[in-house]
Amino acid sequence: MTQRTSGAGALRILSVYEGFFAGGARALHTTVVAGLHTGGRQQHAALSIHQEVRREATLQRMEDDQRYRTLRAAGVRVASLGRTTDGDHDPRSFTPAEMEVAAHHARAAHVVMSLKEQPLRLVNQAGFPDRPVVACLHRSDPENSGTALDDLLVAADTGRLAAVVCCAESTRDAYLRAGVPASLLRVVPNGINLARFRPVSGARRLALRGAAGLPADANVVVYAARYDTMKNPGLLVAAARRYLERDRLGHVVMCGAGMSPANADLVAELELAFGDRPDLLERVHPLGVRADMELVYAMADVVALTSLFGEAAPLCLIEGAMCGAVPVTTPVGDSARIVHGIGFVTGFDPAEIAATWIEAAARRDELTPALTAARARFSHVRMLAGYAAVLERAHRGAGTRLLHV
Repeated sequence: MTQRTSGAGALRILSVYEGFFAGGARALHTTVVAGLHTGGRQQHAALSIHQEVRREATLQRMEDDQRYRTLRAAGVRVASLGRTTDGDHDPRSFTPAEMEVAAHHARAAHVVMSLKEQPLRLVNQAGFPDRPVVACLHRSDPENSGTALDDLLVAADTGRLAAVVCCAESTRDAYLRAGVPASLLRVVPNGINLARFRPVSGARRLALRGAAGLPADANVVVYAARYDTMKNPGLLVAAARRYLERDRLGHVVMCGAGMSPANADLVAELELAFGDRPDLLERVHPLGVRADMELVYAMADVVALTSLFGEAAPLCLIEGAMCGAVPVTTPVGDSARIVHGIGFVTGFDPAEIAATWIEAAARRDELTPALTAARARFSHVRMLAGYAAVLERAHRGAGTRLLHV
């Protein structure tokens, strides 16, 4: 690969976001953009279609978002078309003024990256400059992405797509079945910053628990996902009821958009499940969106995922495990591959999930050496190298072929 330096000679990349809001795909993509930009070989910028987005009963503004702040701290320029999901914009059309803003930013780039398929509706517009496009995909259920799959296939058919980066084997397989040419697909497994996501000392762990109001001897299960049908929060609540009934030291911490008392649907679900046992409900802690997940995971014994569909390579499992929590997941996407040797896979029965949380917490010390040994497998350094290679190849116009990083 040709060495580049930041500045006029660097490869310039524009990432197009649907918006800035909480979620694993945005966190992962932001890690990629910030990492490649600060690495000095590429110069990155970002363009968000929306300036604020209402999701999971939460209005999330771009400037307040942790991913936005991470990019700005890394020196990445971030712009927006200024839309809001509370406005009356037609999501499938763009005004001449919006297209001029988008074209201005795209003309300054050598390559455009699309975070998931949704922004391709902008990239496919006739007024968008002709630039090679790399689509970055983070799901395993393209059939549930609505018109976004059509936008992806149009981009492929018209030759706009230079490559499709899939974060997991399950993503590659699903989009291949959906009609994306195999020659465009490349798997770059998810990675995380191991300097941030790491275990803490015993004293620090106790201090974190104390600050959060958790007993020192608690068996803490952390769930980090937004309140969404795909994430199956109803199953999480049902499993939490059974878990807290069986483990008098158990506590369940919920994080993510909509996982807070501000979400009336979550409150109603908790009241229905725990209405006859308010004492158990006192051990459920809905914290909402957190910018310090590494500290939340560091308090945990177990990191849980109860998703029903759509997952590819869930970051919560990787991040939690690298902070020392034992991952327990339902069998979605590449989750079973991620937790192999370091955690557990369950079915969709809440009693089974609760029993597995108890076993996972009891075996945490036993599994700690395996969790430590797995760290190299999840480093973001390899991931950054994979994305960098795809972007360089897209710029050279050589295309991509199906292989693994």
